[in-house]
Amino acid sequence: MKKLYFTAIGAILWGINTLSAQDSQTQEEDKYSIHIKKSKTPIKLDGLLDEDTWKSADVAKDFFLNRPYDSSFAKLQTEVKVLFDDNFIYVGAICYEPRNLYTVASLKRDFAGGTSDVFTVNIDTFKDRLNGFQFAINPYGVQREGLIFNGGESSNFWDNKWYSQVKNYDDYWVVEMAIPFKTLRYKVAEGQNTWRANFGRNVLQKNEISTWRPVPRNFPPANLAFAGTLIWDENPPKSGANVSVIPFVSLATQKDFPRNEEDLKALPTSSEFPKGIGMDAKIAVTPSLNLDLTVNPDFSQVEVDKQVTNLSRFELFFPERRQFFLENNDLLGNFGFPDTRPFFSRRIGITRNPNTGNTQRVPILVGARLSGKLNDDWRIGVMNMQTRKVDFGNEKILPAANYSVAVVQRKLLNRSTLGGIFVNKENSFGSLTADQTKGYRQFNRVGGLEFNFYSKDNKFQSETYYHQSFSPDGNKDAASIAHFMGYNHPHLELNLGLQRIGENFRADVGFVPRTGIWQIYRPFTIILNPKNPSITKYINAYGFGSEGSDVFDLKGNRLDSQTNLFVFANSPTGAEGYIAYGSSFTHLFYTFDPTNASDNPNPDTYKNVVELPIGDYRSRTFNLGFTSSRRNNFNGEFDFSTGSYFSNKEANIDGKSTNFSGSIGYRYQPYGVFSLDCNYTKIDMPKPYNSVEYWLLGPRAELSFSKSVFFSTFFQYNTQTNNVNINSRLQWRFRPVSDMFLVYTDNYFAENIPNYYINAWTPKNRALILKMTYWLNI
Repeated sequence: MKKLYFTAIGAILWGINTLSAQDSQTQEEDKYSIHIKKSKTPIKLDGLLDEDTWKSADVAKDFFLNRPYDSSFAKLQTEVKVLFDDNFIYVGAICYEPRNLYTVASLKRDFAGGTSDVFTVNIDTFKDRLNGFQFAINPYGVQREGLIFNGGESSNFWDNKWYSQVKNYDDYWVVEMAIPFKTLRYKVAEGQNTWRANFGRNVLQKNEISTWRPVPRNFPPANLAFAGTLIWDENPPKSGANVSVIPFVSLATQKDFPRNEEDLKALPTSSEFPKGIGMDAKIAVTPSLNLDLTVNPDFSQVEVDKQVTNLSRFELFFPERRQFFLENNDLLGNFGFPDTRPFFSRRIGITRNPNTGNTQRVPILVGARLSGKLNDDWRIGVMNMQTRKVDFGNEKILPAANYSVAVVQRKLLNRSTLGGIFVNKENSFGSLTADQTKGYRQFNRVGGLEFNFYSKDNKFQSETYYHQSFSPDGNKDAASIAHFMGYNHPHLELNLGLQRIGENFRADVGFVPRTGIWQIYRPFTIILNPKNPSITKYINAYGFGSEGSDVFDLKGNRLDSQTNLFVFANSPTGAEGYIAYGSSFTHLFYTFDPTNASDNPNPDTYKNVVELPIGDYRSRTFNLGFTSSRRNNFNGEFDFSTGSYFSNKEANIDGKSTNFSGSIGYRYQPYGVFSLDCNYTKIDMPKPYNSVEYWLLGPRAELSFSKSVFFSTFFQYNTQTNNVNINSRLQWRFRPVSDMFLVYTDNYFAENIPNYYINAWTPKNRALILKMTYWLNI
């Protein structure tokens, strides 16, 4: 298998080099360019665009469709002008759209993409076609900004100051933006300066996504490979000092409710009133390099994780939600494959309490991150965080730890990168006993190299990496190596990934749920477009494909395989339906309960569970799913599956499963969204094995009373974990990027536990937190 693996890598790399050479030989001069002139007179930000200087500005117009088709101009057009002065870049846009077509989910800032009509500005200041800034606004003047990475395939949350005004008319709305140069990262070159930029629109009622420079429909509209050129008639100003301090103060009352004798020893029975004070700071070391500092950070305003029904044998992935770690996370947290990340920021400041089984915050004392561009070709990121020791009670201790990660990235070819990463975790054992440090390593380190290739037209992508871990318990066979290649065409998506994870590869600050395996990924999709007008009224794309993967141990024995065959159809309104058939193989090399009843804190639910024996098992399922158009105020989606589950004919085991998951939402625009998520799982296993029914319900409300006052509440009822969670948050944005939060969190038992005298809705813990943050420019 090793010979086959490296032969495949050699052939793939040879093909990539050939494609790269062809790509460089066929580069064409960018046809889309707009001059940005310096305004000689003051510009009043009022959404009118009536100053004389706007009249002489260049115009970007004739927007082209990205969705539902990429073969014609948009019916609802946009005209964009750009100017600058010593402090701001100004963007003015006329967005043609009748008032009665407006779709705005909420007045809340940083609204989710695809939920509202929007005008966007994407800027690539270093022209690397990989990283950039996005500024977006809806017809009601609500802002959103983000950091673009992976060439525009993804974007990160980003919070910064900029200014805007919107004026609404019967047939169009006018946007006027002022983006401070201090907000951007760039360098002023000698001679004439150019940046790369693109402008976009999304009109949900007409299902029109359009851009100034055309972007093929198989790519997102923010893809920087297709940006136009922003030509500076005069050089932009050099950035001055930019220092921001964001102090916070918080007050909380919280209480844990003991369940048994052990809890009485481990948990306080009276309320605690912890007070918090800390700060973040943002310092522009250079115009393109930023230093972020945090002291005693508090993430109490972050929404709780969305719960899932867990039937996996391995750890589940939950995304990062904390703002400090989200910024520039593409540089630090994007190495490796999704299941072999050497750095995963949720390992810092979050742990699982061994007494209660609940996720618990670990105090972070101080942290620092230096990230940004050294020049057009070099990008760096360095972060260090120090956490405090946690005493769980019952002689259970989490040691204090220091976390470090360093990344350097070099741009190669047209828009490819070669990067290196080093991650280190050092536990501080100090005076802890051997029993208290049992299960913890003194240190763990991971170092590696990674090459990411993107062709100029973004059709070809590849990723190759090698990571090596270093731990006190051995470094033999402690490496992870992989290669991925992908081809993306309007009618074909073809991907292949090969991966080897050594038996002793350890990434304590990463996400690696499984080691000692070979893995193959092999998805593909064929996309077709009907030509008959009688069909295109209802279907604009259809196709079929497969999602699949295979896992082998290091000796080549098959452990897992999964293949899903599907057909789908998309409507011009954005709705999608699909039918799928799935087949999977699992080799259990240890006994396992496929219902994961041990996640329930009620010992009666799992103490008599008989686990499946070691052996080979197969599952076959039929899937049916549908997602409605987002342009409707009522919208939703569902997936239904049924079939065999962990069946073994030789052992006379014939399990069955049925699963329904769905969500329904109502948009009461522009004041908020009401939604309900539902997941029902039924597993029938023959006696003496366990059979279960799990319910997971999640009603949610997100309301905006104005552009500065917001309320959200999220209720989660989970019978698998026997937990009811309520998380409510009131937010008042009293100044730009300055907020007051009132957060209430409560956890209860969802079901009775008779033998332990616990009734449904018996409380587990609750907290009420008041927090204020203030953004101060120095």
